[in-house]
Amino acid sequence: MEAWKFFKRTLVLVAKGRPVYYLWCALLLFVIAVGLWFYVKQMETGLILTSMRDQVSWGLYIANFTYLVGVAAAAVLLVIPAYVYHFDPIKEIVVLGELFAASSIVMALLFVTVDLGRPDRFWHLMPGIGKLAFPNSLLAWDVIVLNGYLALNVIVPVYILVNSYYEKEPVRSFVVPLILLSIPWAVGIHTVTAFLYNGLAARPFWNASILAPRFLASAFCSGPAMVIIIFQVIRKVSQIKFSDEALFKIAELIAYAMFLNIFLLGAEVFKEYYSNTIHLAPLRYLYEGLHGHRALVPWMWLSLAFNITAFILFLVPSTRKRLPTLNLGAFMIIVGVWIEKGPGFVAPGFIPDPLGEIYEYFPNFSELAISLGVWACGLLVFTLFMKVAIPIVRGDFVHSKYAKDLTKIEPR
Repeated sequence: MEAWKFFKRTLVLVAKGRPVYYLWCALLLFVIAVGLWFYVKQMETGLILTSMRDQVSWGLYIANFTYLVGVAAAAVLLVIPAYVYHFDPIKEIVVLGELFAASSIVMALLFVTVDLGRPDRFWHLMPGIGKLAFPNSLLAWDVIVLNGYLALNVIVPVYILVNSYYEKEPVRSFVVPLILLSIPWAVGIHTVTAFLYNGLAARPFWNASILAPRFLASAFCSGPAMVIIIFQVIRKVSQIKFSDEALFKIAELIAYAMFLNIFLLGAEVFKEYYSNTIHLAPLRYLYEGLHGHRALVPWMWLSLAFNITAFILFLVPSTRKRLPTLNLGAFMIIVGVWIEKGPGFVAPGFIPDPLGEIYEYFPNFSELAISLGVWACGLLVFTLFMKVAIPIVRGDFVHSKYAKDLTKIEPR
């Protein structure tokens, strides 16, 4: 009964808002509807509607999937200082960060779904109905770790928020083990994602032993960079209070991760160029162009410039602790890592193909519309999470036994 009352009050809270809240939700729903329309067309005609072909069979969808798994894994960069080292400024926002990770996993799973050529056969993965092929298939490992991480990042913050709603202290013996478990699990989701590529021995660009560490290093840059910008927006529109010190500490941790990311990239470039074997071709395609094909060259140099500039901005305390340069660096990391880890990583693994052919992949409008629809879906999930979580964190939305009437909460 109490749970039902909480659910009803939550629905009322989600339905209330200022005009800008309704406009934001309407915009996201419109983008989702457009993406859904193109996805229905893709289901009718198949993946031939996209620009992917036999030569390059993974494109924008898998690029976004790879990037977003890293974004979700980055929640560990908030969990460790908050719960392990008890750094109070980050503790104020870590629950919201975990909900951001859950939204990112939702988007990652949706990108896998739209990439399936026959989505009606997904039931083959369901134990009992189909066969998950665990532990032989890496895909089975990915299904388990992603869904497990999603469950952890929903259960922990929801449990803490519901206890706050009832003004109770969370039972530490229940929540602390789950929080500690989420740390290696976050590492696990991106490691398994890296192994999906790494295990393909016939693709030398991906078959590198430092791939998983590179994935993790870049993940600990892009996810927290998004957190820095999104949380400033939340602070402005919701008047939730948390100090700049939390943002500066996140930026400091990003600087260390960014150094590792650039260092590992340099190690990979040295190995390929110094060896100068036939395996150099994908890397040369990225940074020099191959046989006149240079579609990704300007993007890769832009990515490198953004990553190095952002690293310097976050390394120097005077620029790291100024919001304009902090936001500039965060923007550069988001874009730079997305190019490096998305189109700059997925497509060149197929180039040149086993026959020596070069097919330059570039996503078409249909893929862009579907991808934007998935991003809008994730943002809508995150918006609804925040619509409930923020009033609880602020102390405005608590059980009626302890507080004022819900109708007195000012809509935001």
